[in-house]
Amino acid sequence: MNGSRRRFLASCAIIAVQAAIPRRGAGAAAEFGEPWSFERLVERARALARSPFVPPPRPTPELVEAIDYERHGAIRFRRERALWAAGPGRYPVSFFPLGRFFPHPVAIHAVEDGRARPVPFDPADYDSPPDSPWRAIGANGGHAGFRIHESRTRPDWREQDWLAFLGASYFRAIGELGQYGLSARGVAIDVAEPGGEEFPAFTAYWLAPAVRVDEPVTIDALLDGPSLTGAFRFLAWRGAGVVMEVEALLFFRRRVARLGIAPLTSMFWYAEHGSSRWLDWRPEVHDSDGLAIWTGVGERIWRPLNNPETVVVSSFLDRDPRGFGLLQRDRDVEHYLDGVRFERRPSAWVEPLEPWGPGSVQLVEIPTDHEIHDNIVAMWVPESPPPAGGEGRWRYRLWWLADDPFQPRELATATATRIGRGNEPGKPRALDIFRIVVEFEGRPLEALPDGTRPEAVLAASRGRLGPPLVEPVPGTRRWRILFDLHAPGPEPIELRGYLQLGERPLTETWLYQLRPGSAA
Repeated sequence: MNGSRRRFLASCAIIAVQAAIPRRGAGAAAEFGEPWSFERLVERARALARSPFVPPPRPTPELVEAIDYERHGAIRFRRERALWAAGPGRYPVSFFPLGRFFPHPVAIHAVEDGRARPVPFDPADYDSPPDSPWRAIGANGGHAGFRIHESRTRPDWREQDWLAFLGASYFRAIGELGQYGLSARGVAIDVAEPGGEEFPAFTAYWLAPAVRVDEPVTIDALLDGPSLTGAFRFLAWRGAGVVMEVEALLFFRRRVARLGIAPLTSMFWYAEHGSSRWLDWRPEVHDSDGLAIWTGVGERIWRPLNNPETVVVSSFLDRDPRGFGLLQRDRDVEHYLDGVRFERRPSAWVEPLEPWGPGSVQLVEIPTDHEIHDNIVAMWVPESPPPAGGEGRWRYRLWWLADDPFQPRELATATATRIGRGNEPGKPRALDIFRIVVEFEGRPLEALPDGTRPEAVLAASRGRLGPPLVEPVPGTRRWRILFDLHAPGPEPIELRGYLQLGERPLTETWLYQLRPGSAA
């Protein structure tokens, strides 16, 4: 999975009890399997929550610990042995080996004709270098996760996959530009809480194939952790990008201080508003550059991401949100100049499929000094999470595309946030005066009659705003707001702004948290 923070956190997670993994030759009962339904999984998770949490065994820990990131990447599943490589499923499934950051095996089952059979682990399914510690694991190992490949009708299906589950409850999909980037999770528990974050894990999966082109792959997953258990069903369609419908039922062993539903995890090091001259040679480095929210009352919000000096949690109160997501809006290769193709990273959008009630979209920004760390979390936090012994159910759709799938054509979007020192030309540039520039782009601005100038609507939680200047950006199709903010002191400032014509908004609402100490 992308990012050492994700790998480290998954390895440190105390995760749930693990069912024994059947081996090859387990007998006729394993071949024909047991009747399977999502309802059976729900009852299994509900019953498990009534028992104390028991951490799973960790096989051959010394050998697994020796399989670091580089060695893990050198171990390859033999694609000709992939599940459904010869049918009936359209999309073959291959598996990940154990390693330092993924030390716990997961039970995997194939579901066909309503019956589930275990997918046995066989070390012969993997190729590894002659000096790899993996070769000593033998039959005591197991699969750490799985990936779903492109249709077996494609000649390149062995090299190309589009959905992967690996580590705790993490999973990720490619977008319509053919790249992996940010990840999603089944659930987030106590992110940024003083007592530390908990990482429940998917401990068993049941995979049902897509036979026709219009069918989804069905993934049932059992979640277990110290605070809760869960039954998840994922329906995953491969199209222009990837679309997933998620049903999650959670059963609580104890109260959770901060419950994160539909959490997204990404990386933001710096963009046009967060870099310094000597930070790195590339203009920008990020998998996502902003949080987008479509509120329950219909407001469209864009909040550029920050890389703060301390952990920052921002809450956007709402009721029955229409959606939120971490997006990668900047698609200009000249803004990255990196072979890992940040400009192609997917955007992920969460669309609730039923009312979620009161709560907040919460954004957690964690300091980072390198691109290998995932430091951004966005999630829905219910106002009143279920108590110990309680349960909850959430349904939503996950879109893995290039942009927000519901971006309204009648509103322009914020495309850049630029920050520098303010004050009048020729005068000293005071440390407590900031020049802020926000750029917008979209059809409503492009369609303005000649000579028409929109009006800027601005607000700040503290400080004094100077008169804004609204103008076209020379040589482009964009418009921008330029303004100075005089804000002495280190306390954060919440900024808000948009463009309007008369009483009609022309753009989404731009939000930003300016932290003067970081800017200095």
